[in-house]
Amino acid sequence: MLYANRDADGVMVSISRHPQTDAQPVSADDPDVKAFMVGDAPAPSFDTIDADFVRVIEDVIDTLIKTQVIRLTDLPEAAQRKLTQRKGLRSRLHGALDLIGRDDGIL
Repeated sequence: MLYANRDADGVMVSISRHPQTDAQPVSADDPDVKAFMVGDAPAPSFDTIDADFVRVIEDVIDTLIKTQVIRLTDLPEAAQRKLTQRKGLRSRLHGALDLIGRDDGIL
């Protein structure tokens, strides 16, 4: 059992495992308790974490290929296709978002 103190607006300001003055008993499953525990920042979703992690894996694979630890052809064909598709899409998106462009001209 947990005990929560709330301010005049009913917002939790503290949580304790022990009874406190003016504290109300609350369940650990209470949505207010969960919100208090994570603070103002929303908990990241698995979709967000997975997308970031996929990018990390891509970077690791690129590093392994560049340092010649593995070759792209060492990977299964399905993995080769997916990596190639993602690289192509990222390349096209990067080019589409390059609003300023490069200034490679010589003056």
